[in-house]
Amino acid sequence: MKGILGTKIGMTQVFTTEGKLIPVTVVEVKPNVVTQIKTNETDGYEAIQLGYDTVRENLSNKPKMGHTKKANTEPKRFLREIKGVNVADYTLGQVLDASIFEAGEIVDVSGISKGKGFQGVIKRYNQSRGPMGHGSQYHRGVGSLGTMRPMHVLKGKKLPGQMGNVASTVQNLEVVTVDLENNVILIKGNVPGPKKGLVVIKTAVKKPGKKNTAADLITYEETKEVENTAKVEETNTTAETTEE
Repeated sequence: MKGILGTKIGMTQVFTTEGKLIPVTVVEVKPNVVTQIKTNETDGYEAIQLGYDTVRENLSNKPKMGHTKKANTEPKRFLREIKGVNVADYTLGQVLDASIFEAGEIVDVSGISKGKGFQGVIKRYNQSRGPMGHGSQYHRGVGSLGTMRPMHVLKGKKLPGQMGNVASTVQNLEVVTVDLENNVILIKGNVPGPKKGLVVIKTAVKKPGKKNTAADLITYEETKEVENTAKVEETNTTAETTEE
């Protein structure tokens, strides 16, 4: 088990050399610092605490600064625990980056889902509406609230209310590629949360050891080299014409 914190940038698409389109979510992974190591002897369970996104000291407080100072790092905006890891592989103050994951690995991504506000049962629970004719007295209502005998609405009845803005996890997503130069991870499909939202990427609980074959993606580095070569040739031609 391993994990890291990141920022959701948005969605895009990449193409394989076979012409297949893959929708991906771009997650920026800034340096993660191990701010605390929890063990069975001291805390009753094993986990590491990661600090993410450095903030100015005037935006923090003394307890937080004292906590991160033990790891010899600056105050962090987010502190999250990753359980189930082998704590012997980590040291206090260690810096983690996107290289801990590889293309083809299966991961679970957690975040806070987008808030939709107060919504009805059709949008909130995907229920069907009634007839929209003028004679119908039921269009987008809740429907039956229960049988007659209990004389009250049963607990758990699906009713209108707050939708979204809750902790959510999407399981068994594939890491398409890891770009260490730009510190981003491309994950196949969509992940919870809005743009610039915090996400936690961890090894898949249901498929901890599974790893797919990494997709062979199309790159455009060769095209750039050809363009640069064409520009150089054009410059040389212009220089020769000027000399003549």
